[in-house]
Amino acid sequence: MPGGSFAAWSRDRLALARRGADECGDVWQLEPGVYVAATAGVCEAVLHRAQDFPKPSSPLFPPLKRAGGAPMPEERAHARAARMRGLRPQAVAARIGEIASGTARFADQWPRGQDVEILPLVRPVLAEIGVRYLFSEDAPALLPFAWQLFVAREVLVRPSHWVWPRWVPTPARRFRTRRQVAFTNAVRPIVRRRRSSGRLGDDVLGQMLRPSPRYGTLSEEVILDTLPGITVATFETPSRAAGWILLHLARHTRAADRVAAEAALLPADPATTTSTHLDNLQYTQALVREVLRLHPPSWLLTRRAPRQTQLAGYTIDAGSTVLVCPYTAHRDAREHPEPDRFRPERWLDESGSPANPGAFLGFGTGPHGCEGAALAMAMLTLMTAQTARRYHLSEPPGAEPGYRVTTFEGLATAGLHLRATLRD
Repeated sequence: MPGGSFAAWSRDRLALARRGADECGDVWQLEPGVYVAATAGVCEAVLHRAQDFPKPSSPLFPPLKRAGGAPMPEERAHARAARMRGLRPQAVAARIGEIASGTARFADQWPRGQDVEILPLVRPVLAEIGVRYLFSEDAPALLPFAWQLFVAREVLVRPSHWVWPRWVPTPARRFRTRRQVAFTNAVRPIVRRRRSSGRLGDDVLGQMLRPSPRYGTLSEEVILDTLPGITVATFETPSRAAGWILLHLARHTRAADRVAAEAALLPADPATTTSTHLDNLQYTQALVREVLRLHPPSWLLTRRAPRQTQLAGYTIDAGSTVLVCPYTAHRDAREHPEPDRFRPERWLDESGSPANPGAFLGFGTGPHGCEGAALAMAMLTLMTAQTARRYHLSEPPGAEPGYRVTTFEGLATAGLHLRATLRD
């Protein structure tokens, strides 16, 4: 897609999105060769039709150049399967105590009685939780390198008027490569030590080191290539979501009180929190899902058609781009009545148990859905519960919101300030 035309459209993208599917239709053509899938059914169809609309292979942290070349498709499939062994819901459930301890530290360290910028407060805590989940006892040594990967990502995705070919070594790309090499060099001795000792570990890295009956043993280079992206992903997107969640706790005091009442049943020692405790936070989970429905951190997903196909009455030519918009899909009134209203109860049935009222694309869906969805939900649910359990949150006084909405590379509350006061 030409960079200039997308940049011009993106200045008004949220305004366009808010017009919704009723006005724009299930699919609309943005420009020749570029289509927007807007409503829930069409968005889900695109994400599930991976053969017709595969995810482009343009990682922020591409494999480093080496003699062996880039990983083969079967190696990438093996790496993804290995990561998923450590990220599936059962694996997350087994480590809820660690996650709860991290979210409790976030709540404990919140400066009270002053307006605090939220995202710089949230990000380091979620980074520590995410990196520890991936690397366990090796996390402290790797956390500084993981943080530099995040900094490189922020530099790389910064909006620009110019769209350079991938092979051009721009300053941002060179900076990214240096940070990626430093991270890889820090992980490599850990991989070799674990393999030589036979103590692979039960974390995500340990799962990647274990042989698979189907694929065998992953090579060291494939493991090292796959880790930078998943490392940053464990905390970058959840941080954006956390900003919206904490803002809603401040704006909807009754909902916050209900979360606090539910969180009061959590154990006093966060390390003893279990998956049963997490499952009992049903309203809190509903609130998190409702915020992610209204403000999906990844609000626009890119797919490309390798061959001509049909979509909602349109003929999509080979090479066309399809932009899947969870933001408008979540506001499809056919799926979610009163779609612009914040109502966590829509995710619960009459007894207060979890319900499935309609499409939810907060973590994508289909073959390329978010690998870390279970981890992200656990982190966000426990952070919400621990925060509401301790504090009332409020926005700074004034007619204008104390933040600005940013949309490039994700929907975020840039500059959001909130104040915490202790609950009685």
